[in-house]
Amino acid sequence: MSGARLSLCRMDRLGGMSGDQNVGCLAWLMSDGPTWRNVGCPERRCPERRVPGLEECRVPSLAYVRWTDLEECRVPGLEECQLYIVYLGEKKHEDAALVTASHHDMLSAILGSKEEALASITYSYKHGFSGFAAMLTDDQAQDLADLPEVISVIPNQHHELMTTRSWDFLGMNLNHTPPSKLLQRSKYGEDVIIGIVDTGIWPESRSFSDNGYGPIPSRWKGVCQLGQAWEGTNCNRKIIGARYYAAGVDKAYQEKNYMSARDIDGHGTHTASTAAGAVVEGVSLHGLGLGVARGGAPRARLAVYKVAWTTTKSVQLASAAVLAALDDAIHDGVDVLSLSIRVDDNSFGALQAVQKGITVVYGAGNSGPRPQVIFNTAPWVITVAASKIDRSFPTAITLGNNQTLVGQSLYYMLKNESTSEFKPLVLGGSCSPEALNSTIINGKVVLCIAENFGPVVDIIPDTITNIKTGGASGLIFALYTIDVILSTDYCKGMACVIVDNAIGFQAATYIGSQR
Repeated sequence: MSGARLSLCRMDRLGGMSGDQNVGCLAWLMSDGPTWRNVGCPERRCPERRVPGLEECRVPSLAYVRWTDLEECRVPGLEECQLYIVYLGEKKHEDAALVTASHHDMLSAILGSKEEALASITYSYKHGFSGFAAMLTDDQAQDLADLPEVISVIPNQHHELMTTRSWDFLGMNLNHTPPSKLLQRSKYGEDVIIGIVDTGIWPESRSFSDNGYGPIPSRWKGVCQLGQAWEGTNCNRKIIGARYYAAGVDKAYQEKNYMSARDIDGHGTHTASTAAGAVVEGVSLHGLGLGVARGGAPRARLAVYKVAWTTTKSVQLASAAVLAALDDAIHDGVDVLSLSIRVDDNSFGALQAVQKGITVVYGAGNSGPRPQVIFNTAPWVITVAASKIDRSFPTAITLGNNQTLVGQSLYYMLKNESTSEFKPLVLGGSCSPEALNSTIINGKVVLCIAENFGPVVDIIPDTITNIKTGGASGLIFALYTIDVILSTDYCKGMACVIVDNAIGFQAATYIGSQR
């Protein structure tokens, strides 16, 4: 193939959309006759490439390039693009349009034309700081990094997302007489604007009712961005702003999400209500944990910035979108930014927000309790650790010898269920498909034992799926002490109990004694 003599290389433009930017790429095809064959294409959002040494003849939406050898189709300039974030520091102009124009000019000088710059750029950061995100080759990124006015050029990264009792446990009592002094002094967060950077929000939740709220603070400059299943009425005097950042989200994933600030995952709704949810009486999970649900600042206003999108197995969360949200939040006039996401770099966007007087609060992550598992350690932000609270959901396990073991569970009986009954108890080991392969678990309660000390976020749902597939009637899951009780809600009516390793050892000993 390397010596093939070919008469024509054709580039077909593939249409696409990225936010409000028209984008495209060129599919490189080759032919030694009437049949065209695809020989590789830059990533869909790459701008058009001009290849030195190849004659070009352009017609609308189609270009033809002559070559003499197959190897010429693998020349520099056709390598794949990826999204890079270019940071320029403080903005040089107060007019946002001038800042954006300067980004286009800089990118045009590298790519060769204004058209290619517009096709390449994904986000322009123009309010709180200056910078942009663009689809670039490695060489183009290096050319930009070599410019004296450029502070840094880094590849876009993908990150991870990180009750009715929590705030009382922290001493911020609402219903005690008198209420917490901190709550009183802060007027329950009255008119403080909290920006939530997450998966969006479900506006119909009672936590976001605007009953009793006054006019929106006059300093607010944000917008209520309309979109799929999101109308102007979904913003109110509680949710005063909403934006979403879909640029770069794969088309296949767009169909799994609302193309708006509406939350389909639930994480953003949870974090928004934790920070600023209004007071809602009589909240429980199937009767468990009955109490008052509210946020730490129940009278605060909310501005929603949706940057995370549900994919097949996880959530897509890109640095470029987070920076765009921070930039807009600075412009909009938030007082506090809350980000329950895990980042591996010290975000200059957060630094710029802090310099503008905004308090930026990150979650420390959900790992632990183990040393050296904290994330978001930049010194200019407040990093809030997760914690246990003084609440438990004890669940008794009675063995056949009348020994009682205690674990925790959110298990509840369905309406058509009668009282508890004994079921055979078997050891399933790690309860992986391989471990369960030779064990009959149909109609039995399975004891599963975690074999490592790593994150268990994926282990418990997978374990539940495995034993349900085998027809098990219940699960006892033993692992090192960690707060994963919410995972038992995946059981959906099947008895599931979390125990620590010491209790698991006692259950395993009982199983061994019955053989």
